[in-house]
Amino acid sequence: MNLEPVAAHDPDEIDDQKYDAGVLAPVVDRDGDHSLLFTKRADHLGEHPGQMSFPGGGAERQDETILDTALREAYEEIGLEREEVDVVGQLDDIRTVTEYAVTPFVARIPDREYDPDEQEVAEIVCLPLSGLLDPENYEYDRRSHPYYGDIVIHYFHVDGYTVWGATGRILVQLLELTTDFEAPERVDRSRY
Repeated sequence: MNLEPVAAHDPDEIDDQKYDAGVLAPVVDRDGDHSLLFTKRADHLGEHPGQMSFPGGGAERQDETILDTALREAYEEIGLEREEVDVVGQLDDIRTVTEYAVTPFVARIPDREYDPDEQEVAEIVCLPLSGLLDPENYEYDRRSHPYYGDIVIHYFHVDGYTVWGATGRILVQLLELTTDFEAPERVDRSRY
């Protein structure tokens, strides 16, 4: 995984959604290989229960920037200290069905045990890059969306976990920028 293209990426930003959110796509160096850290959302949450996501959440008044939002939320959700985060760059904003403009930041973080906030996070999971890149673990589905027309949903099935939805779209761009991965169907990530 070459993170240099992320640092050089000029991200597309979205400003037409009702809410703003920031997430971290944390890269962990584990056993000489890269992994990505995900959270499995608690089953009782109203939005996206049980889904895999990157640490992050909605902007609050005290956040000066959307990066501050991502860092605050990562601390609240998994106990990631701000000074442990080495932000590499920013990916394109995406829209969600819940009317959020989500800004993803890619960051290197230490390989250590993190402390999940049990109110929001059921589990913290590091998935190896090799598993995410294995074509046997990837599939996609074309669907008709009531507002955006024909869309592609990406699914990554690794170690018994499935990454899809908004997190899957973020992951596709990260992998396309940093590896040889190319999704079979390219779509405009800001479309849906």
